[in-house]
Amino acid sequence: MALLPPTSLVFRVRRHEQELVTPAKPTPHACKLLSDIDDQEGHRFQIRGLNFYRCNPSKQGKDPARVIREALEANLVFYYPFAGRLGEGPNRKLMVDCTGEGVLFIETDADVTLEEFGDALHPPFSCYEEFFMKPLAPMMC
Repeated sequence: MALLPPTSLVFRVRRHEQELVTPAKPTPHACKLLSDIDDQEGHRFQIRGLNFYRCNPSKQGKDPARVIREALEANLVFYYPFAGRLGEGPNRKLMVDCTGEGVLFIETDADVTLEEFGDALHPPFSCYEEFFMKPLAPMMC
């Protein structure tokens, strides 16, 4: 697979204050051990991803960040371990402390449209790093 050359497109990104999005309803509090498949040494890293979505005309007038935030709140009720904190137990066994604290959410705005990127919407492009926050220190159970 060939790498695409970086685009000369320049734009600004404005990052809003970070916030924790919590489940919409109370969730169980427990400490859950990860399966041996999920607890492999080679899986202990963070994968960053960036998704772009085209405007859906039927959603005109709705704030996309608010729609995503509300959907996240609703889904965290059913997938409540994601609102917890990852930690290590004895013998470095990974576990999730299901605290309901929430997930980090950061809304960003950019002064560019998807059409300005053209057909090749692939990194690297200018300001790519601006869409991501710096990794936090790991939190332990």
